[in-house]
Amino acid sequence: MPHPWLAKRTSLFDSSGIRKVFDLAAKMSDPINLSIGQPDFPVPDPIKEAAIEAIRTDNNGYSLTQGIPPLREALQARIDAEYGQEDRRVLVTSGTSGALVLAMLSLVDPGDEVICFDPYFVMYPALVGMAGGKCVLIDTYPDFRIDVEKVAAAITPRTKLILLNSPANPTGVVATADEVRSLAGLAAEHNIALLSDEIYRDFCYDTQLASPATWNDQTLVVDGFSKSYGVTGWRLGWVHGPAAIIDKLTMLQQYTFVCAPHPLQHAGLVALETDISQHVADYATRRDLMVNGLRDAGYEVASTSGAFYVFPKVPEGAGTATEFVTRAIENQLLIIPGSIFSQRDTHFRISYAASPVTIERGLEVLRHLSPVS
Repeated sequence: MPHPWLAKRTSLFDSSGIRKVFDLAAKMSDPINLSIGQPDFPVPDPIKEAAIEAIRTDNNGYSLTQGIPPLREALQARIDAEYGQEDRRVLVTSGTSGALVLAMLSLVDPGDEVICFDPYFVMYPALVGMAGGKCVLIDTYPDFRIDVEKVAAAITPRTKLILLNSPANPTGVVATADEVRSLAGLAAEHNIALLSDEIYRDFCYDTQLASPATWNDQTLVVDGFSKSYGVTGWRLGWVHGPAAIIDKLTMLQQYTFVCAPHPLQHAGLVALETDISQHVADYATRRDLMVNGLRDAGYEVASTSGAFYVFPKVPEGAGTATEFVTRAIENQLLIIPGSIFSQRDTHFRISYAASPVTIERGLEVLRHLSPVS
């Protein structure tokens, strides 16, 4: 029974299924861990040194809520160069998750509807619910493409926000320019807010990312340092959008996170000047290794060209994704059941943010578990 003092909103979510797998991994002696949604490469040394130097030179107090001026100016210059929108402003946040929290609390009123695409990042329904909103899910199976006609049909007078994630977690699918342009136009036509979660934007292997902000200047864009530079534990992100919305997010951050971690913002400035193209190329190679290996073993895998995930379908006769993942874990392979990210329990998420040796070990287990291999 829940504690009687707990607010009703706490009943909307349980401990993340991903976190449970992380906890399980800590207890296993030699797991084949293909569950983790973070890069496996070390943080580049210049970035680490910049963080250490910032701490040593006593940049350890509060920063401005908006972020330190040099970092904001560098980010603003990038944003201006890409979009050329005079009213677009940036806020440095306590992680991408912090940016999402601020956005939901600032945009969503109780009873508002938020359109999300299924499969979705595990945090989205919980954040929408915490703000008092309702998630309206658009099914994208089997290929995880955006059907704008389905989105249009889901719009009601209560629709307040459309939430896009590309490259997507858990599928690794990158939305096409035509899909994104149509979605941006639909949001503008209906005067609906559009939030684009672009935390994996640097991990696009076959095409450049298409951001809806290119076609809809009211789009709110969330981004961060975590995935690109391997600093997931630093909690350093940013969000940019129309000045009036960014102003409100800034005020809300004053009363919640206060500011992003101050010394790490100085390291973020160095990160922006760091070349990670070799890491991206390595991940593209691992994507090919994973996808080809899965298909050779008889798994159905949608085309994927971003992030570092694939979302294969559980083979016929192998039970639900939850049952299948349970058997995988019994064989030391840590993967995530699709029910964590979806209304369906038919697929599983596997991460290739791991060494080729670990990927091959994982594929060997999956070949063993496939009834069609």
